[in-house]
Amino acid sequence: MEGESKKLASLSNLVTVFENSRTPGAASRVCKPEIEHCHPGCSPPPPAEPWKEPNLGETLEGSEPRMVSRRYLSSLKNKLSSGPWRKSCQPGTHPGPGTQEPEEKKIVQELLETEKAYVARLHLLDQELLREARGSKAFPEDVVRLIFSNISSIYQFHAQFFLPELQRRLDSWTATPRIGDVIQKLAPFLKMYSEYVKNFERAVELLATWTEKSTPFQEVITRIQSSEASGSLTLQHHMLEPVQRIPRYELLLKEYVQKLPAQAPDRADAQKALDMIFSAAQHSNAAVTEMERLQDLWDVYQRLGLEDDIVDPSNTLLREGPVLKISFRRSDPMERYLFLFNNMLLYCIPKVIQVGAQFQVRTRIDVAGMKVRELTDAEFPHSFLVSGKQRTLELQARSQEEMISWIQSCQAAIDQIEKRNETFKAAVQGPEGDTQEQELQSEELGLRAPQWVRDKMVTMCMRCQEPFNALTRRRHHCRACGYVVCARCSDYRAELQYNDNRPSRVCFHCYTFLTGSVLPEDKEDKRRGILEKVSATGSEQSLMCSFLQLVGDKWGKSGPRGWCVIPRDDPLVLYVYAAPQDMRAHTSVPLLGYQVTAGTQADPRVFQLQQSGQLYTFKAETEELRDRWVKAMERAASGWSPRGPSDEDLSD
Repeated sequence: MEGESKKLASLSNLVTVFENSRTPGAASRVCKPEIEHCHPGCSPPPPAEPWKEPNLGETLEGSEPRMVSRRYLSSLKNKLSSGPWRKSCQPGTHPGPGTQEPEEKKIVQELLETEKAYVARLHLLDQELLREARGSKAFPEDVVRLIFSNISSIYQFHAQFFLPELQRRLDSWTATPRIGDVIQKLAPFLKMYSEYVKNFERAVELLATWTEKSTPFQEVITRIQSSEASGSLTLQHHMLEPVQRIPRYELLLKEYVQKLPAQAPDRADAQKALDMIFSAAQHSNAAVTEMERLQDLWDVYQRLGLEDDIVDPSNTLLREGPVLKISFRRSDPMERYLFLFNNMLLYCIPKVIQVGAQFQVRTRIDVAGMKVRELTDAEFPHSFLVSGKQRTLELQARSQEEMISWIQSCQAAIDQIEKRNETFKAAVQGPEGDTQEQELQSEELGLRAPQWVRDKMVTMCMRCQEPFNALTRRRHHCRACGYVVCARCSDYRAELQYNDNRPSRVCFHCYTFLTGSVLPEDKEDKRRGILEKVSATGSEQSLMCSFLQLVGDKWGKSGPRGWCVIPRDDPLVLYVYAAPQDMRAHTSVPLLGYQVTAGTQADPRVFQLQQSGQLYTFKAETEELRDRWVKAMERAASGWSPRGPSDEDLSD
């Protein structure tokens, strides 16, 4: 029975196994922990010889103090909260008449013996270094206090309260065979361990730093580790004991409850005490989690250059990663990096020379009021739109899965903000894949940054339909609606709320709406001509649309590309635009009565329209696209019209 009562190895051994398992051959040097045998009804195989505590000094003899890594700390945290530890214990069988001592008393004796050894180690931590610091003055006393955190309070609690109570209860075991009430009374104080656990990783790093840079400090550490009280263990292992202690209590108390008879008077109190011990372990576990969160958050802030307006310990990093920014002027996307927090999205530029900060924050977009949706853009697949009050971004992910993940993460942050703020007006989220929300709603003009139309998508002013040129009619963007307009149509200033109410360039339509001013008659919008059919509307409501190469003298010798559209509301006419977002077509071709010729032997992607001496030649990018255009034009030439929105759409 003596060997069976000590089947559970101490958590000190368990942690040592964790540490040594990272190096080859470690498993053979340390005994296997018995933690998996703590379940009711589960027993380990009989040992070849009586069980005894391994001499950790032999394992570590001659080795240098080892740093305890974050990976280890995370492993320990997972062990503290693992499910198997919390399975309910079943009552055991009470020992028969011939047994000298009940098994539950042996467990209490083991608890008392380990508590005595633990208090001795706490005394070593609490007194030795502090006395050396006060006496030698070779290193600051504050450094020692930072390393050992609230170890003095922990030592006083165990030395003056916990250990004496356990000793008194075991001395009077015959009259009072119970410890559940004692542990219930003292268990709430174990939550003080969370402060020590939270500081543990920093303490180990500080210990290693001072050991390396201070010879007197190193000499003191060496003297303490070689003392008899230290047991030939490194100081790091002594510092680890408080982290191990609460799980050790849980294991022993779990074994105690298991060995109690079903009707034992202490059973209810012991089970309640076990739950309280577990609560204290979870409290320390939560402290580790919070420590890791703050450490990760601080690492992010350092990569961002510790900008004052974003450093906030209450923030939570939800997602980060590289994206491509679709430019409204350049044809190739630019590399950018996003950090999504619970309350803001940081749009950053990677620094070429990463000295200090790795990223420069270009824009901060508040999650409150932000919208996100997928974009349908054949030129830029996996693209999505982030529209905030401060700025609107067209971004491209590296894959469809990554794009969906970004959209979901942003939407989750938006939903969380809306739940916490009941007064916030819910953002209007369009249906998935909806590309018709090109313009802001009129009531949103000036309140949020618009999506800017890309320069290459238009060849003429989106207000007056005059062609752009490099000298007399250059491109400008309206800061309210995002349209590309000429200087004459954007020669207005209006205060925009999203831009801190600063006067900004706007087009005359937005100026009229935002200010209520009436424009002079010569600046009012002209009546639309026959070719002034908006390309964007035609493309979205089209039977067929795509780029086509315009071939032959009819289009000029250069053979330009044109954006060709057969609108659903005008299905017998082909409109040819210079760019997809143009407000006025370059030309229109009534298709009724035309003969459609598909392909030539020289180039099967070419097809032609011919009627009464009129000949138009087009070239598609693929044969499959050519076939769809031929089908659409043949229908139009025969006078076919769609009867409803459900009729076949052949658009690209």
